[in-house]
Amino acid sequence: MSIYLTGLLWVGGAAVVAALLAYLIRRYGDEGGRPDNNEAAGQVFTIVAGLQAVLVAFVLIALFDAVTQAGEAAYREADSLVAATWASDALSAETGDEVRRLSRAYATTVIDDEWPAMRAGADFPTATGWDQLDELRRLVAQAPADGEWQVDRKTEASDQLWEVYEARQERLDAAGGAISTVVWFVLIAGSVLSIVLALLFGGPLIRTHVVIVATLAATITLLLFATYQLQNPFGGGADVSPDAFEAAIERFG
Repeated sequence: MSIYLTGLLWVGGAAVVAALLAYLIRRYGDEGGRPDNNEAAGQVFTIVAGLQAVLVAFVLIALFDAVTQAGEAAYREADSLVAATWASDALSAETGDEVRRLSRAYATTVIDDEWPAMRAGADFPTATGWDQLDELRRLVAQAPADGEWQVDRKTEASDQLWEVYEARQERLDAAGGAISTVVWFVLIAGSVLSIVLALLFGGPLIRTHVVIVATLAATITLLLFATYQLQNPFGGGADVSPDAFEAAIERFG
C-alpha cells in the first residue's frame, strides 16, 4: 500500500473517531457547567499539549538528522571504497585487480544482503561484509610498494579503507536506531491525553467543537505517522537507497 494512502487512512480514521466522540459527548452528555470549565480545562490542556508538542518536535528533529546522517554515511562509505580501489591501482597489477574484485564483492554484499534487511528493520548477519573489509585491509597492507609514489598510494588506500570502516559502522548504527518502547508510550499517551482534554471544552455550537477536535486529532496523528515512518532511515518514508554502492560498482567496471 502506498505510504500516502496509509497516512491518509491513519489521519482520516483518527479524525473521524475523534469527531464522533466529540459529537456523542456534546449530544448526549451533561451540558451543565461545561462552559464554566473551559478555563480550567484550557489551563491543563495548555500544559499537556505544550509538553507533547515539545517532545514530538524533539523526536522528529532527531529523526530527520538521523536520516540525513545515514544517507551521508552510505555515500561516504561507497566513495571511500572507490578511492581506496583507485589508489590500489597504482600498486602492482595483481594487487589492483584483486582489490577491485574484493571491492565489487563488498558493494554487492551491501546491496543484495544487508540493504534488504536494513529496509525491513530485521537483524542480519554482518560478518560477510566485515570479513571482506578485513581481507581488503590485509591485501593492501601486504602489497609491495616501490618508490615514494607507490608508498603514498598505499598509505592513501589504507586511509580510505579506514574511512570505509567508520562509515560502515555509522550505517549499521543508524539501521538499529529505532525509537524505544518507552518513548512510543509517552508519545501515544500524551497524544491521547491532549485529545481527551479537548473533548472537555464546551461552546455554543456543536459542529464547531467537532471540527476543532477532529482537526486536533488529525494533526497529532499526522505527526505520529511521520515519526513512525522516519524511525528507520532505510525503510518507510525515509527509504535511503543503496544508489551510492550501485554507482560504485559501475565505477569498478
